[in-house]
Amino acid sequence: MESESLSNSVQSIMDVIGHNHDVVLREIILGSTGRKAAIIYVTTIGSSEVINKSVLQPLMQMVAASDDSLSDQFKKRVLGTTIVLSELIETDSVAACIRNILSGNTVLIIDQISSYIILSTAHQEGRSIQEPKSESVVRGSREGFVENVSTNISLIRQRIKDPSFTMLQYHVGKRTERELIIAFIKDIANNQMVEEVCRRIETIDIDDAAESGFIEQFIEDNTFSPFPQIMNTERPDRVVAALMDGKVAILLDGTPFVLIVPVTLPMMLYSPEDSNERWIYSSIIRIMRYILVVVSLYLPSLYIAFISFHQGLIPTKLAISITSSREGVPFPTYVEAMMMEITIEILREAAIRLPKPIGQAIGMVGGLVIGQSAVQAGIVSPIMVIVVAVTAIASYTIPIYSAGIAMRLLRFFMMLAAALLGLYGIIMVTLLLLSHMMKLKSFGTNYAGVYVHYHPSDWKDSIIKYPLKWIKERPKLLDPKDKKRAK
Repeated sequence: MESESLSNSVQSIMDVIGHNHDVVLREIILGSTGRKAAIIYVTTIGSSEVINKSVLQPLMQMVAASDDSLSDQFKKRVLGTTIVLSELIETDSVAACIRNILSGNTVLIIDQISSYIILSTAHQEGRSIQEPKSESVVRGSREGFVENVSTNISLIRQRIKDPSFTMLQYHVGKRTERELIIAFIKDIANNQMVEEVCRRIETIDIDDAAESGFIEQFIEDNTFSPFPQIMNTERPDRVVAALMDGKVAILLDGTPFVLIVPVTLPMMLYSPEDSNERWIYSSIIRIMRYILVVVSLYLPSLYIAFISFHQGLIPTKLAISITSSREGVPFPTYVEAMMMEITIEILREAAIRLPKPIGQAIGMVGGLVIGQSAVQAGIVSPIMVIVVAVTAIASYTIPIYSAGIAMRLLRFFMMLAAALLGLYGIIMVTLLLLSHMMKLKSFGTNYAGVYVHYHPSDWKDSIIKYPLKWIKERPKLLDPKDKKRAK
């Protein structure tokens, strides 16, 4: 910026944002120096206490010096000995000034000085650090991310005291320009993967990235895949564990959900608690979790296939029991299953949207009342209620919510295939899903993970979790720079 008068410098900013009632322009005299200056800030997100004590008071009490006629010397004195703030930035850009003012900072403009001075005075109200509600654990950290990106960075820094921990800053959103941070450990993360993440972030073109879900949809590999290719989490310990493996974290201001890339399907079935408990307990729980995922995906469709097409495969006594329980039911098995599954989804959605105390009552009482009433009315059979209930409970064991949604969606396709072709339809859909999964990638990493790439060391932390002292290598699937966890 070429040297301009104070009024022209002020006007260039106020012409853009001066129409807002909370934008304050304060013109002052710098003590006995006689120089004029002005500060511009937003009262609703700037700290008035900091501005008054650390900016206005010292500036208005300045004492004249012999070299005040020299602009460079005067600016050094203002920045070096007068303003009591830790963060000061000089800029020639009006756009940078406007962005910082709208972020809560203050811009100082001094007559006869050609640059703007940005002062860190932002103050944003936010909720305190609480336990993550979407990823509860019995044993583990009780801290969760919040909506302020600076607080989220501090939660990670408290856990990683490695000088190689690196953060790259971006701004996304043409109109809102939210701060976005790409975090990784430079000595571990693969350079090509980091560069790919940065490239995709730079291509985002949107007015406002209101939540990390917007970022996820812009940078994922396959938009039409039912599987989530990016993990979102509220847990700092999960992010730290991912960074230590060589993954990359993406933090966005305004949301407590941090993105982790790349991810694999097995990773979606892991819980942070798996690392906190002894390997025997963790292995048993993981095996059970895999079994329950299969149950939640296949149980209704297998029931439809056996009842509609393959009655001969059912044991005689069980077949007689099922037939007697279905006596009087007016609908085919597929329609009966769809009615109950849709009812469960409606109850699940209602429980989420309603206030917490009411939502819990709706979820439990609603399921019991509707199921019992439907059986008594002869609309569905008791065995169908059991199948749907077991399926719903099994789906709740998936640690990542977005992965649970994917399984619920695929369940309906399985049910349709079973209604049309029986077991053959289920096998065909399964083969299609497996082939799709084998081709699907997340930032260059195969989505099927260890199930396609044969690395014996990676299997130590897959379905069965080995003791931690035996897991000495980072996942080779990620091709990290530092392949050893400990030396």
